[in-house]
Amino acid sequence: MSIEEQIQNYIAGLPEPKSVDMQLLHKLILNVVAGGKLWFDNGINNENKTVSNPTIGYGFQVMKYANGKTRELFKIGLSANKTGISIYILGIEDKAYLAQTFTKEIGKASVTGYCIKFKTLKDINVDVLKAAVQYGTET
Repeated sequence: MSIEEQIQNYIAGLPEPKSVDMQLLHKLILNVVAGGKLWFDNGINNENKTVSNPTIGYGFQVMKYANGKTRELFKIGLSANKTGISIYILGIEDKAYLAQTFTKEIGKASVTGYCIKFKTLKDINVDVLKAAVQYGTET
């Protein structure tokens, strides 16, 4: 099964209205990260244990850890969870930037150093979210 098929199956398997929000967000992020690498992590490790929520990834970066090891990873992540939706913006060096820049205008969302969480798409300003994603693709 292709990555796009895995993503579509994941989104289709979500309850409404979350599936509708996820589909809209998937299209929005694809437009921002046009031509970028597409990823899908089903959240299951090599021992067949669930270790995280499934995540759709966009873009490409090589993360370097403090111990010197590196890992290929997406720049932007999209994931549904029990309480809503999370957008991960990875690889930002200034861990205060997202919260300082986007918290006031994004609406009903929690903004941390690398994650924007919200319950539903109608709770947030989509243009502000799009700007945050755009910033994440440029870092």
